[in-house]
Amino acid sequence: MRKIKRDDEVVVIAGKDKGKRGTVKRVLQDGRYVVSGVNMIKRHTKPNPMAGNQGGIVEREAPIHGSNVAIFNTETGRADRVGFQMNDDGTKIRIFRSTQKQIDA
Repeated sequence: MRKIKRDDEVVVIAGKDKGKRGTVKRVLQDGRYVVSGVNMIKRHTKPNPMAGNQGGIVEREAPIHGSNVAIFNTETGRADRVGFQMNDDGTKIRIFRSTQKQIDA
């Protein structure tokens, strides 16, 4: 089970976008995340009339390493660490480390 999943709200804790908040759009296999509105890059694309691409400068999100993001705790309003806990029925759940509350409500 991953500590951060798709559609989680995260905060950037290191790098040029430190302090920005966004939701995870994609989780990559190498431990990086694509977060909406964070780590924006400009991509120069050639026009391709066959595919209908106009070309020009396209701005999009680049992946950011998992060590540079932390899950956002709405209760405290700050970044938090993720822990795991076993339920009574044996299933594993994610919890916030600071408040011991369940993440996936």
